[in-house]
Amino acid sequence: MSSPLDGVVILDLTHVLAGPYASMTLADLGARVIKVERPGTGDDTRAFPPFKDGESAYFATINHGKESIALNLKNIDDRSVFEALLARSDVVLENFRPGVMERLGYGWEDLRVKHPRLIYGAVSGFGHTGPEAARPAYDMVVQARGGVMSITGERDREPVRVGASIGDIAAGMFLAQGVLAALLHRQQTGHGQKIDIAMLDCQLAMLEHAIALTTVSGEPPRPSGARHPSITPFETFHAADGLFVIAAGNDVLFARLCAALQLPIAEDPRFKTNPARCENARLLKRLIEAVTLEEGKQHWIDLLTEAGIPTGPIQNVAEVLQDPQIRARNMVVDVLDPAGRPAYVAAGNPIKMSALADPDTRAPAPSLDGDRAEILAWLNST
Repeated sequence: MSSPLDGVVILDLTHVLAGPYASMTLADLGARVIKVERPGTGDDTRAFPPFKDGESAYFATINHGKESIALNLKNIDDRSVFEALLARSDVVLENFRPGVMERLGYGWEDLRVKHPRLIYGAVSGFGHTGPEAARPAYDMVVQARGGVMSITGERDREPVRVGASIGDIAAGMFLAQGVLAALLHRQQTGHGQKIDIAMLDCQLAMLEHAIALTTVSGEPPRPSGARHPSITPFETFHAADGLFVIAAGNDVLFARLCAALQLPIAEDPRFKTNPARCENARLLKRLIEAVTLEEGKQHWIDLLTEAGIPTGPIQNVAEVLQDPQIRARNMVVDVLDPAGRPAYVAAGNPIKMSALADPDTRAPAPSLDGDRAEILAWLNST
């Protein structure tokens, strides 16, 4: 079975998470990813815990299936290898601060002249334009500055960072989308182009209802815990043995919820419409929990699921990894070691396509400079 990106070569200079997440996505879609690393140390995440047999599980689960070559782009011999790789590549990815690639002689304006079909993908904290383009950033910085932390957490408590590194991951996702669009554009026109992704931009792109609420009401939203600020009931609820979630996202679902819980309030003007329910969210939560506290959470999950109401448990990561639905979708895969044995557990590819193979294992993550001989042989094969 062929993959959508069979034959596409990605020259990947990125490190840590945003860029490697993008190249991992492209590798899962069939691209060949050649990871260019610093001699001696390689990607920073090779030193990130947790470790297994001296190797970073963090690095392995983001960089599986890629190849590695170590190059010093200030060294004349390594520059010759890099330029040969550029000539054979479809896409080059980098996540240095703006200006670094230009100082090395490999900025977009230089490369577009020598390699007009090359697609140049850059991801950085603030992008390649604007007054603060040169500033450094990590996930925490853009979550804070981009507004996400201001709406995350409990009301009247200190802002909190989203547990997953969405500053990096969202930027990686948008970078991968940009690469795919640029590949299609090149197929149509024969020309490559530059893709400029700012982590800060991507946080703004994910604010959805928060922007609408701010611009319409004139007041920025505050954290609302697990509750959705524009849909009610859409949050966590207490059962006799803990918390679970109910997401009754429209009036029909709310009426079903009332019937399932035997709560005679579906026609109550305080709750009949979603705007009214939002105005009376705290009262509605108390009325619902007066019922749900009588039984365990699984009782209510089963009952509400039978009634067609979106609901579910709050699972920790260990529970998610054993979830039958997750397993059925092949979203837990083994990353192999060089001997072909399962070494790490990683998330599978969420992009399910009818013409794309979806194996339950992934090729090993590369050792630093471990593919040099094969890469050089490939370069010398034409």
